[in-house]
Amino acid sequence: MKKVKNILFIMADQLRWDYLSCYGHPTLKTPNIDRLAAKGMRFNAAYVQSPICGPSRASFYTGRTVFSHGVTGNQTPLPIGELTIGDYLRPLGMRTAVVGKTHMKPDLDGMARLGIKPDSEYGKVLAEPGFEPYERDDGLHPSELLKRKGGVFRYNDWLRSLGYDGENPWETWANSAEDEDGSILSGWQLRNSNRPARIKKEHSETAYMTDRAIKFIAETGDSPWMLHLSYIKPHWPYIAPAPYHKLYGPDKFIPPHRSDTERIKPNPVYEAFMNMSVSKTFSRDEVRETVLSGYMGLIKQLDDHMGRLLDFLEKSGRMDDTLIVFTSDHGDYMGDHWLGEKELFHEESIRIPLIIYDPSAKADCTRGTNVEHLVESIDLLPTFIQTAAGEVSAPGLEGSSLLPILYGQKLDGWRDSVFSEIDYSFYQAREALDIGISDACAYMIRTCDWKYVYFKGYPPQLFDLKNDPDEFIDLGQSDAHTSIRAEMKDKLFERLSSRKKCTTMTEEDILKVRDVNKENGILIGEW
Repeated sequence: MKKVKNILFIMADQLRWDYLSCYGHPTLKTPNIDRLAAKGMRFNAAYVQSPICGPSRASFYTGRTVFSHGVTGNQTPLPIGELTIGDYLRPLGMRTAVVGKTHMKPDLDGMARLGIKPDSEYGKVLAEPGFEPYERDDGLHPSELLKRKGGVFRYNDWLRSLGYDGENPWETWANSAEDEDGSILSGWQLRNSNRPARIKKEHSETAYMTDRAIKFIAETGDSPWMLHLSYIKPHWPYIAPAPYHKLYGPDKFIPPHRSDTERIKPNPVYEAFMNMSVSKTFSRDEVRETVLSGYMGLIKQLDDHMGRLLDFLEKSGRMDDTLIVFTSDHGDYMGDHWLGEKELFHEESIRIPLIIYDPSAKADCTRGTNVEHLVESIDLLPTFIQTAAGEVSAPGLEGSSLLPILYGQKLDGWRDSVFSEIDYSFYQAREALDIGISDACAYMIRTCDWKYVYFKGYPPQLFDLKNDPDEFIDLGQSDAHTSIRAEMKDKLFERLSSRKKCTTMTEEDILKVRDVNKENGILIGEW
């Protein structure tokens, strides 16, 4: 009988759920990701705890929602006391490492307070966070930032060894193009997104990270491991190497998903986001179509390397003992709803692909199927812990293991809603609204039929997902929907108030406290 010994946790950055053929994209074919779905289970209603890189990833890594772990923005360190995937899996005998991106900032103040040096072996693991940094690379290396970091990282060294010269070949080769005169065109400029990167396809970040993941797996032999393979693309800069840059043109693009009705008396916060420069840029058809060439090409390249990775796993026998998860940290608006980037709560932003392959016989009954259960990113860590035969009743965990779903078991009391939140104090929208940093917060609760968004200090949004799946008609101030808004607000409050308050004791430990006091002779209020 096949038994799971290893975990391969694959994440693509800024990959929309609906830009894979197994999720219905009509022209972007992803046969290798589809191949994984055919071997495992596809989750059709998976959602992130926040549509921003850092907060979303911190929730994946801790199994806790943003208001619990405290990483509210990309520049916010994960508090040193928060337990992560490595803290749960290493005691169970699993080597836990990362290849690629985590987008986490270390809690240097916390380390200093505890006397932990960041460059020590333990300090490096804490900073990653909790992963052995086998190949740590966040994929954000513009030259000015790289200088402040010291100017050195492994991918650049590798590129220079191949003849890609310069101080920062990541920027000038892997993420730049050339014009007809040989001048370098920066990939940061969206107008260059449909040009080929200056690098060979086999030397791109996606190819390199796949190579490093294969090397890690080959080196481990029969020792149990958990590898977080975190691809940098299709996150911006949206520039792909040849031939991927030209595989998709206007005849392959899905029309923008937006309506003029959305701009008629919009919610003030939504209007502020629509008026941000990135949203105005992506709302132009010329920009969207140029960027989609690169974006879709990067996804196609990712799928090709997923095929290479799956071939290796099959030939090495690792498909027989490795749980494989494929997902993303959030979506990308690409001009839908008149927005750019990903910071609000439409399906394009918060819904993610989630495919899980479990080789064990228990999962045979659900192979190749898909489910509509509402699941959240915080459910993955309990799934990993249970896979490794650990206890999923850890005090801080706020999600639920997905193994019962994979095993086709009857579920009692599964959640009827999903939750997400943002801190938009970092964005132009807050400045446009002229509100304080602590007031720039929003929370979403979504059921199968309704989506409710609470903006502090502003009217809410409400969408009837059954009759308006496009989310074009905001019922946040509709007199006919007062009772629904009240019901959804109560549901949101219930979720906010049910977070794990005690993170150092299990519920069983809490129940034992009174008995322990009596056993120790502590009597309170007895006559």
